[in-house]
Amino acid sequence: DKHLEFFPKTMIHRNKQRLTKIHQYLIRMRKLQLKVTPKLVGEPKKIKRREKRREQKAEKIALIDRAIKSELVQRLQSGMYGDIYNFPKQVYKDVLEEVSEQKEDEKEGEQEEEEEEEEEEEEEDDDDDDAAVGYDDADEEELPPDPPMV
Repeated sequence: DKHLEFFPKTMIHRNKQRLTKIHQYLIRMRKLQLKVTPKLVGEPKKIKRREKRREQKAEKIALIDRAIKSELVQRLQSGMYGDIYNFPKQVYKDVLEEVSEQKEDEKEGEQEEEEEEEEEEEEEDDDDDDAAVGYDDADEEELPPDPPMV
């Protein structure tokens, strides 16, 4: 204070207030550093929008490609092109594999249906056998009820 005695009082007061503000600020910063807070990360909206748009375009293109493939397969099966086959080898192989897989799936489905029908017939035969022997659900002995818990 003896070094500041010749300074104007308002300036001393202002500087003391400034010093206390800085001191409080440092204390607050130390407290905040001790607390564990999750780090906030902003969402890159522009990038997300761009990716979403690209995905939509890719889906549209995939739908168009599938439609073209199916149309070509239908035309080939109907014999529209005759003996002309100038398709890329890889695409042609893929289409042939898809068609063969579809046929195999259909055959498997038919086999499963036949097996289910056979099982149902066997179950009906078993039920008929039980009735012929004279087995009845009412013939089973009934157990006495459990005693009440106290």
